[in-house]
Amino acid sequence: MKAVRRLEELRAVRAALQDPLGLVPTMGALHDGHLSLVRRARAECANVAASIFVNPTQFGPHEDLRSYPRDLPADLAMLDSAGVDLVWTPEVEDIYPAGDQTWVTVEAVTRGLEGERRPGHFRGVATVVTKLLHAFEPQRAYFGQKDAQQAVVIQRMARDLLLPVEIVVCPTLREPDGLAMSSCNRYLSADERQSATVLYRALRAASAAFKAGERDAERLRRVMLDVLGSEPKARPHYVSVADAETLEELNGQVERALLSMAVAIGRTTLIDNMVVGRDQATGKEHLAANG
Repeated sequence: MKAVRRLEELRAVRAALQDPLGLVPTMGALHDGHLSLVRRARAECANVAASIFVNPTQFGPHEDLRSYPRDLPADLAMLDSAGVDLVWTPEVEDIYPAGDQTWVTVEAVTRGLEGERRPGHFRGVATVVTKLLHAFEPQRAYFGQKDAQQAVVIQRMARDLLLPVEIVVCPTLREPDGLAMSSCNRYLSADERQSATVLYRALRAASAAFKAGERDAERLRRVMLDVLGSEPKARPHYVSVADAETLEELNGQVERALLSMAVAIGRTTLIDNMVVGRDQATGKEHLAANG
């Protein structure tokens, strides 16, 4: 595995790699969820690249960038063991040159959910991912379904900007008790870690209600809220039943939907989601498919 710091080094190594190249962008603090993206890329591409960059522009004014977990030697060792060929670990000035003035803003799909809770977050995400895609020039880029809105935003951005890359969204990887793997899980105390399973239980309860015939969006939200209400440590920021493509909040009868939530457990906010219903394009059921 070749690990580089400067953009010039990246481009020189990239030029020697065989296509198709699969890219796994990360902010480090890696876990097996990240490695599942690497494994998917390894299976589908001739070469695999990754980035490790804690992107400051996607952190809000009340979010502590400095406390984000960092362990570069451990991350590099994990990527090496997973079979990554090239890793870029840029500095902030490599991504955002002095005096830079250009941002990538995606409109409608960033307005609700995490976009409403974290203003400016997706401007930072869209901008940094665009820069990474231009730097690596991959044929495929891999993201997790756990960050469902992020995946929709990046897919929309790639289509709108005519970028020659396939955005591949991979299933959420979970712990044995259902908790979605996330770097943020490191912030949880032992008691909070146990309480955090309530997110998955709430999603599963709504999924089961949907499977049993419940189609009313408000009742599905109520199912999730009732389960969350059974956990004293859980403080919901939002609970959503939205269109899986447009992310517009749904009302009345639904046949396919993204169930999602952001819930504070102690001082840590966790997100999770599940798609229910039949994909009109493929005809496949998505009921708990990512859970």
